Amino acid sequence: MCVTSRFDSSVYAHRLAAAAAATAEAGLAGLVITPGYDLRYLTGSRAQTFERLTALVLPASDPPTMVVPRLELAALRESAVADLGVAVRDWVDGEDPYRMVGEALGGRPATAAVTDAMSALHLLPLIDVLGATPVLATDVLRQLRMIKDPSEIDALRKAGAAIDRVHARVPEFLVPGRTEADVAADIAEAIVAEGHSEVAFIIVGSGPHGADPHHECSQRELAAGDIVVVDIGGPVEPGYHSDSTRTYSLGEPEPEVAQRYSVLQRAQRAAFDSVRPGVTAQQVDAAARDVLAEAGLAEYFVHRTGHGIGLSVHEEPYIVAGNDLALAAGMAFSIEPGIYFPGEWGARIEDIVIVTADGAESLNNRPHELAVVEV
Repeated sequence: MCVTSRFDSSVYAHRLAAAAAATAEAGLAGLVITPGYDLRYLTGSRAQTFERLTALVLPASDPPTMVVPRLELAALRESAVADLGVAVRDWVDGEDPYRMVGEALGGRPATAAVTDAMSALHLLPLIDVLGATPVLATDVLRQLRMIKDPSEIDALRKAGAAIDRVHARVPEFLVPGRTEADVAADIAEAIVAEGHSEVAFIIVGSGPHGADPHHECSQRELAAGDIVVVDIGGPVEPGYHSDSTRTYSLGEPEPEVAQRYSVLQRAQRAAFDSVRPGVTAQQVDAAARDVLAEAGLAEYFVHRTGHGIGLSVHEEPYIVAGNDLALAAGMAFSIEPGIYFPGEWGARIEDIVIVTADGAESLNNRPHELAVVEV
């Protein structure tokens, strides 16, 4: 599906101004942003990375410039570049685009910040031109991208509702004798049918495959008694992602499975209830982990409790032990504790939440109970 929607240009104008201010505060000459999520965040551009350099140059105190190959100019039409008054310097083969970047930064040795998506193919010649090794722009842009504005939150809400509609349909796909791949194919169609522009990922982990958190799908046939982990997501225009996991039981689960799952459900709820401004990311992780530890299940929880989400499925903030970042209103991230028993079964419950002024809003509202599918 070829869709190129974006936010109103005023949204990107605000982001560029905020990024320039953050760059100046960091004492840097400017940002150099090649295609990727940072460029899309700042301008709405979905330009791709090629051997020819495309880069947004955002000086700390001067107007921004887009350096772009002439044959790629059409790719800028979908972005907000024209509306933002960004100067465009196009170039043709034989010219030096790295020199153009240096000139846009003032034409003297300077320390700039570059996006983490920049390839070495472009980074190394840029170092020669700048006369100084760049730093990562992550520290400059992280706070801007972590705090979602109202337009981003609205897009994430739409994505959450869309993936909830898909999960509502999943039980009809879980039929003994069908393969995980069969189920994944049906889910892929449903993800697009329910409003996503494409599929980002699908995990259908049945039986022992559910004990592998990053299993995708296979030719294993579903069977009565299986516990099935279904983790799915995709972007909703203008590119903001859903990500939600529910766990299903083909027939009534064994008592031990039901008991352990109930602990996981409490852990997920405890993490959600802990979210509010000022609480640290590691405290949210601990809230889930402590519930599992009290039940003797801590060793079966083998990953972080959550990750930020937005234009990228995984971005900051990361809800993990050791991260003392204080949460702030507008942050969006997953809460997804899981328990995994190698060779047997696994389970995970995942919602995307937004930090509010006094707590959290869940963007996913499907039931958290182990969903029993009649077989």
